[in-house]
Amino acid sequence: MAAITAKLVKELRDATSAGMMDCKKALSENDGDIEKAIDWLRMKGIAKADKKAGRVAAEGLVAFETDATSGVLVEVNSETDFVARNDGFQAAVAKVATAALGVSNTEELREAHVEGKTVTDYLTSLVAKIGENMSLRRMAKLSVSAGVVSGYIHNSVAPGMGKIGVLVALESTGDQAALGALAKKIAMHIAATSPLALTTDDLDQDLVAKERKALKDEAIESGKPEAIVDKMVEGRMVKFFKESVLMTQMFVMDPDHNVETIIANEAKSLGADIKMTGYVRMEVGDGIEKKEEDFAAEVAAAVAGS
Repeated sequence: MAAITAKLVKELRDATSAGMMDCKKALSENDGDIEKAIDWLRMKGIAKADKKAGRVAAEGLVAFETDATSGVLVEVNSETDFVARNDGFQAAVAKVATAALGVSNTEELREAHVEGKTVTDYLTSLVAKIGENMSLRRMAKLSVSAGVVSGYIHNSVAPGMGKIGVLVALESTGDQAALGALAKKIAMHIAATSPLALTTDDLDQDLVAKERKALKDEAIESGKPEAIVDKMVEGRMVKFFKESVLMTQMFVMDPDHNVETIIANEAKSLGADIKMTGYVRMEVGDGIEKKEEDFAAEVAAAVAGS
């Protein structure tokens, strides 16, 4: 059996970023052959990743990337916020976001390549190194034929990534710098207000029906005369639309005007039509059910099993 020297262990560790003891064992199991040891560690890493894949990953980061006329948002999840602040994890998320510019949807992104691997395999290969389950959850893409797609990250932890990300698409032939500045302001507004839709017509009609029924039931239960219930409901629905739809929301940076008016004023200033064609707001872990952990019980169980 070949001698397992410290130099050999360091060489394998530099090549794989695996732990020192894992590297030493890999070399011992493969008679000091570096290439075989790398394959052995890869197999071991995948096995570890499979065990961790069932754990809930509801933390992580949202990242954006843009080019001339398109932009993407991606959400990559980890189990803890601690890992989300890890430089290695952040670098991986940035690479996934860059890859997303070349595809159209999440399934295509899973099969896109980063460092010679599919995104799925690339993230899996990091599980053993970083020590937590992680996965690509979703992506969204906006494009314009002329104009800008601008991104904004609220409370970023690194350039272009954080817990809440927004994309805004403005179609226009106007000045690109001015359009970009406007798009960023609108994106900041969206991050703060989380509108339900771009316009009233874009609202989910099932949601509208449920809201209308809830308001009507509330009015009836309050004992209001039937003759005025419908008028009350319609008045409250107008308020609901105004507060829930982006174009009719009062702009957070200029509460005297709604978003639609802000865009119209900027269009007039630039001497060019501006049409907002879409937006995406993405927040880490939105909709994921997190398991509540009893940390004291977990520590007690670990001590008991040691």
